[in-house]
Amino acid sequence: MAQSGKMVLPEEQVFYPPERFVRQANVKSREIYAKAQASPELFWALQAERLEWFRKWDKVLEWEPPFARWFVNAKLNVCYNCVDRHLKTWRRNKAALLFEGEPGDKQVYTYWDLYQEVGRLAAALQRLGVKKGDRVAIYLPMIPQLPIAMLACARIGAPHLVIFGGFSAEALRDRINDAGAKVLITADGGWRRGKVVPLLRNARLALDATPSVEKVVVVQRVGQEMELLSPTECWYHELLEEETPCPPEEMDSEDMLFILYTSGTTGRPKGVVHTSGGYLVGVTTTLHMTFDLKDEDVYWCTADCGWITGHSYLVYGPLANGATVLLYEGAPDWPRPDRFWQIIERYGVTIFYTAPTAIRAFMRWGEQWLDGRNLSSLRLLGTVGEPINPEAWLWFYQYVGQGRCPVVDTWWQTETGMHIIAALPGITPLKPGSATVPLPGLKVEVVDKEGNPVPPGQDGLLVLKEPWPAMMRTVYGDEERYVQEYWSRFPGKWYYFAGDGARKDNHHYLWILGRVDDVVNVAGHRMSTMELESALVEHPTVAEAAVIGKPHEIKGQAIVAFVTLKDEIFAAIKRGEWSWRETEDELKAHVTVKIGAIARPDNIYFTAELPKTRSGKIMRRLLRAIAEGKILGDISTLANPEVIAELKRRYGDQEV
Repeated sequence: MAQSGKMVLPEEQVFYPPERFVRQANVKSREIYAKAQASPELFWALQAERLEWFRKWDKVLEWEPPFARWFVNAKLNVCYNCVDRHLKTWRRNKAALLFEGEPGDKQVYTYWDLYQEVGRLAAALQRLGVKKGDRVAIYLPMIPQLPIAMLACARIGAPHLVIFGGFSAEALRDRINDAGAKVLITADGGWRRGKVVPLLRNARLALDATPSVEKVVVVQRVGQEMELLSPTECWYHELLEEETPCPPEEMDSEDMLFILYTSGTTGRPKGVVHTSGGYLVGVTTTLHMTFDLKDEDVYWCTADCGWITGHSYLVYGPLANGATVLLYEGAPDWPRPDRFWQIIERYGVTIFYTAPTAIRAFMRWGEQWLDGRNLSSLRLLGTVGEPINPEAWLWFYQYVGQGRCPVVDTWWQTETGMHIIAALPGITPLKPGSATVPLPGLKVEVVDKEGNPVPPGQDGLLVLKEPWPAMMRTVYGDEERYVQEYWSRFPGKWYYFAGDGARKDNHHYLWILGRVDDVVNVAGHRMSTMELESALVEHPTVAEAAVIGKPHEIKGQAIVAFVTLKDEIFAAIKRGEWSWRETEDELKAHVTVKIGAIARPDNIYFTAELPKTRSGKIMRRLLRAIAEGKILGDISTLANPEVIAELKRRYGDQEV
């Protein structure tokens, strides 16, 4: 936290739930917090009653730190809870998936349709030799066959590993080999900004060095003339022709549901393992509470299924709740920057869950793309992926939500599986930039380096002090890594260390400051990159900013900012109406006013785009490597590797 200047985070701004929202909210009383705190296990047992179990649990929680077993000895099937059980109700003919492809093609799956195709694919996988416990890799674009494949795997007890369709052949190979996947489900290609992403071509390159893969199932998506090259390859549609839905496997609550690979500090892929019962209870409960889900809602989470948000809040959580889920294949700005607004208008979307990265892009493109679009169906907005700066929150609230939709910021991780910190929109006053407070039944704290709670207003480390149902169980094939990376930060205390810094305000609202390594220390003054970036983005010329610290022989670190300007400002500079130098000087002065002289950036570099992962997170370590002239390392998770090449060309040889 800066030791001089004014706090950027506008804690004095509070937005209360609209009265109409309060009247119909799923959670109307704050008593839920007290009840959950008094007996967390009873609270989660009551939530678990929302699901159908083949056999109930003997014990809610068995905790041998840092290993947990939830709903001990209970039996269920995740696919059954997401699909089959709805067939016994009026939801049988309700729309489960609404699909729109980037070229404009559309498709609707009712819950009955979903049951048929999921069940047939599950049977086909069994015929290919997939047994309970075998791993299946899924490398598909955002088309209906992606969630269908996930559910089919869950139906037969085959843990899936979804690999984002934008990943390279090398990244695909490494993940398949780490998990020992037996089958790969892919497609001939997918659409992205009007071009075909050659998924099958990439898969074939990877499969040259993946000895565990016995069969490759190929979905025809883009319709290009393509022949199967080996007996191991088969067409998805031909595979399903003669199949009928198979029954669901009875799974133990602690049986593995999926492996999902996330970034780590080493070169080896880190496979986060999630199991069945606790995970499904966690995501089903939190979606119902956080997004106030109703049967009549049209719910759109823009995340790709290659990330945890797509798993938890696009597939498993919504479908277990019987929701109507929107699935979109392409880019938000194709063919124009109003594509998302068209989709919301066309389908009458009521709940819209997206990333701060996307919101800042919308801000950059300008409000004019919202003009003439009917967004009156929206009633709730959500954000996910990284801390949202207050300015982006307010823009989202004002221009997309039209000042009437609560904006629920959610903090959680691949490892947590479910929302941990988020508002309950019917009862929680909102503060732009704050994820608000932990959800009922969860114990979160901000602590110092010894694990002791810090007072309000002081920066600390975010930890979870007790287990929760959707928590990861281990790192696949590396239990020691699980213990060391997540549970060993505070000797003598079994705290889950999230890796994020945080601060509590005087009302105990939590402000996430980003990864703990995203801190700049200038002459003994520690400042979070989020605080510095929020100051920059608050300036009317700036669309997005990333701040890093570079070694400085006198100050310890110097502040370096990479800034993307709004389109109209960039155009004005190109026309000669303003200059880069004037913009840089103005931004430096602005940060000085907002935080203090100690926070004044030494350098500001302008870029058309910031390097981001496929899930939208800014890769500050790469910016640090560029500024310090270091080797970049693995960039396979980048959505836009060409940005790094351009930044390195322009700034890599400069003295910062």
